Amino acid sequence: MTELSVHSSNLVSPSGTEPRRDGAPFDDEHEIEPREECGVFGVWAPGEDVAKLTYYGLYALQHRGQEAAGIAVGDGAQVLVFKDLGLVSQVFDEQTLGSMAGHVAVGHCRYSTTGSTSWENSQPIFRHTAAGNGVALGHNGNLVNTAELAQRARELRIYGRSEGASSDSDVIGALLAHAAADKTLEQAALELLPDLRGAFCLTFQDENTLYAARDPHGIRPLSLGRLDRGWVVASETAALDIVGASFVRDIEPGELLAIDADGVRSTRFAEPTPKGCIFEYVYLARPDSVINGRSVHSTRVDIGRRLAREEPAVGDLVIPVPESGTPAAVGYAQESGIPYGQGLMKNAYVGRTFIQPSQTIRQLGIRLKLNPLKEVIRGKKLVVVDDSIVRGNTQRALIRMLREAGAAEVHVRIASSPVRWPCFYGIDFASPAELIANGMESEESMVEGIRQAIGADSLGYLSVDQMVAATQQPASALCAACFDGVYPIELPHETSMGKAVLETMMKNSAADEIADPLTTANDNVSAVMRP
Repeated sequence: MTELSVHSSNLVSPSGTEPRRDGAPFDDEHEIEPREECGVFGVWAPGEDVAKLTYYGLYALQHRGQEAAGIAVGDGAQVLVFKDLGLVSQVFDEQTLGSMAGHVAVGHCRYSTTGSTSWENSQPIFRHTAAGNGVALGHNGNLVNTAELAQRARELRIYGRSEGASSDSDVIGALLAHAAADKTLEQAALELLPDLRGAFCLTFQDENTLYAARDPHGIRPLSLGRLDRGWVVASETAALDIVGASFVRDIEPGELLAIDADGVRSTRFAEPTPKGCIFEYVYLARPDSVINGRSVHSTRVDIGRRLAREEPAVGDLVIPVPESGTPAAVGYAQESGIPYGQGLMKNAYVGRTFIQPSQTIRQLGIRLKLNPLKEVIRGKKLVVVDDSIVRGNTQRALIRMLREAGAAEVHVRIASSPVRWPCFYGIDFASPAELIANGMESEESMVEGIRQAIGADSLGYLSVDQMVAATQQPASALCAACFDGVYPIELPHETSMGKAVLETMMKNSAADEIADPLTTANDNVSAVMRP
C-alpha cells in the first residue's frame, strides 16, 4: 500500500515512502533522444467527470512527458491536487479519480528541463493565496529569465529552500498566488504574464475558473476545444479528439483565456510575435495533431517527399526508424519510387522504465527497442529514414545491427536539418558538446564526418528551407534555433540558465533559507490510504 497525505490545502502527496525512480531509455550508449518538456490539459465542464476527462487527455499527451503526472480538480469550494512520479497510468487508478469530484480541472505530464525529477517538481503546482484560495498550475515550455523571477520571489519571501521545488513552474505559481492577494486570479495573471520571458503554455485554475495562457511567441502549441457541456484546452489537438471535444481554434500567442459560467473571456497581455517551434512538426507532436491549421502527419509525409528530391538515393527498399520516421519514409518512397517496407519492428513497451537495466542487458542497446526483419532486409540496399540525429550513438548501433542482419548497403536520410544548437524553450536536447553536428566548420565536412561516425554508406539531411516549406508556415513565424542558431527570445548569461539553475541558486544561498508563509501554515496533516 502507498501512504498518502492530505494537507489542509487539499494537496495530496506521498509521505514516508520512497518515491518511484525514473530510468533512462534503453538506447545504445545512453543515447538521449530529443525530449519534450510537458503536456498540459484543462477542462471546465459542470456535470462531467472532469477528473477522468483530464486523465484521458493526459493519456493522449503522454509522449510529451513521462517523468510525472498530476491532476487538480476544483468543485467551487476547494482545489484537490493529486500527483506523483510515473506515467499517467501508473499514477492514477479508478479509486483516485473517483474521489476527485468537481467541475474544473487541470492536468500535467512532465519531462524536466528546469529542476530535477522529484515529487516536489511534479505538477500541477499548488499554492494558496493570502485570501485562502487555492491555485493549481501546469506549465509546458521553459523560461529564460527563471533566475531573475526566482530572485524576485525570494525578496518577496514567497520562495526558498523550504519548498523543495526547483522548477521555473513553481516560481510562476508562487508569483501568481502572491499577486492574487488583493485582486482576482485573472487580474493577477495579467499583471504577471508580461514579466515571463521564454516559452510557456499555462493551464491553471482556482476553485471555480479555468485559465489558459500562451507566450507572445507561441513557441509551444495550445488549443481550445468545445464539449457539449463545457470547454477543453490542451497542448495538442489529438487530446481534444480523445475526449470528444471539437476543435475551436488555437489559443493565440500573448492571449489569456478565462473560462467559467459566463463563458470564455479572451484578453491580450502582449502583442503576438509568432515563433512556433518547427521541431513540433518534425518530431515532437503526435502525427494525428494539427498545429496552426497544418496536419502534423501531412507535414511529415511532405518532408519525406522533399527529402527524396533534395537527397536522392539508389536503393531497393525504403524503411523507417519507427515510429517517428514512418510518415517521412512513406513520403520518401512515394517521391523516389523505391518500394516502402517495414524492416524494423519496435517494441512499443520499451521506453522510459523504472527498472534499471543490468550491464549485460544495457549492452543489448537498441535491440531492446528495435529488431530487424532479416528476411525483409537481407541482401537489400536500404534507404533508412529517421527524424533526427542527436549524438549519433543510436544510428551507429542501428546501422551495425542492419549490416549484421544482411543489409547490402545502408543509406541514411534524415527528415530534418542537423541539430547544431541546444534548445532553451522546452526541449531537452544534449549539451552543445554532445551534439554530433555542433562545431563542424562546413556543411559538407559535417555530413561526411557524421556519415563516417555512424558507419552509413551515404547520409543526407533536409535543408531548413525545405523543412519550413513543408509546414506551410512563413519562416518568420517559426523558431528553428536548434537548426540555425537564431534564438528569437534573447538569452541571458549561461550561468542564469540550465536545468539546475534554481538548485544552484539555492545551494549558493543556503544560509538564506526562507520559509514561505503561504505554505508553512499548512502543517495540519491527516493520513489516508490507497491500495
